[in-house]
Amino acid sequence: MAYEFEILAGLVALALLFDLYNGMNDAANSIATVVSTGALSPLAAVLWAAAFNFAGLFVYGTAVAKTIGSGLVDVAALPVGIPLVTFAALVGAIAWAAFATHTGLPVSISHCLIGGLVGSGVAAGGASVLIWGSPIKGLMSTFLFIVLSPLIGLVLGLSILAAVAWALRRRSPGSMSRGFRLAQLFSSAFYSIGHGGNDAQKTAGIITFLFIGVGLHAKDDPIPFWILLASFTTIAIGTILGGWKVIRTLGQRVTALRPHQGFAAETGGAVTLAMTAVAGIPVSTTHTITGSIIGVGTAQRFSAVRWGVTRRIFGAWILTIPVSATVAGLVLLASLALGLR
Repeated sequence: MAYEFEILAGLVALALLFDLYNGMNDAANSIATVVSTGALSPLAAVLWAAAFNFAGLFVYGTAVAKTIGSGLVDVAALPVGIPLVTFAALVGAIAWAAFATHTGLPVSISHCLIGGLVGSGVAAGGASVLIWGSPIKGLMSTFLFIVLSPLIGLVLGLSILAAVAWALRRRSPGSMSRGFRLAQLFSSAFYSIGHGGNDAQKTAGIITFLFIGVGLHAKDDPIPFWILLASFTTIAIGTILGGWKVIRTLGQRVTALRPHQGFAAETGGAVTLAMTAVAGIPVSTTHTITGSIIGVGTAQRFSAVRWGVTRRIFGAWILTIPVSATVAGLVLLASLALGLR
């Protein structure tokens, strides 16, 4: 029994390491615009974002965590031990998340985890273990929102920017900048709450997946508060540590933003995350804010967006699920070959 406890404790720690990388890579999502517009210093911005990432614990419920925990892979259909499947999924997710964070690529850490789960699940029990669901549930919604979340962020960012520009068309650029630096504090907080409410839940979900599989948690029971508390605290710590290369890529290299544009991008992204968190759809916060930033950038002129950098980001997005799934699948197969089950 002690040995089993050690295995579970080790896997929870591995899940929290993934959560730490989530916060580090996705710190850029929460603070890139407020730093690039000068609304906050980098240190103040990460502390601000971390606080509101944690606050997401009390706002959006646990619908996303339940989707990850029991809505993507059928635990009952897996022929090998859930701890092994969880281990392989986390190794696959962490491998790509660590590479992306240390090379400055703003990838979807959420899709790292989803890819890891899919890869280890398929390697363990074949494609039949996957739960495809519907456009608003299961893997189908996840893949659909790979495309939809950046598009929704783009459209909302553009729409909010157009509304702001029309409402304040008689204001001087200088007064607009001063006012929107203050407004960005609120839009950044709104976005950070959505980020925590979406992404920290994914770590809570993979821990719940593990506990369901070993019989320590029932599928329909509420997620224990300690799992949520640990997940939200860790993602906040990761945000404070910050993936500074990623922050520079997303905040300075995609496009240059002024305060009212940063406000529009953050608000558009935040509204998208709020809708999907309530619906329990595990979307990519990175895809969402990047789409919103691109939408706001193209409103200036098409050439305002640095499309070379953007293509590199899109390429990393395309690779995220396949690479994470492949690594996770190989880890699981290698473990089975070594006699682990």
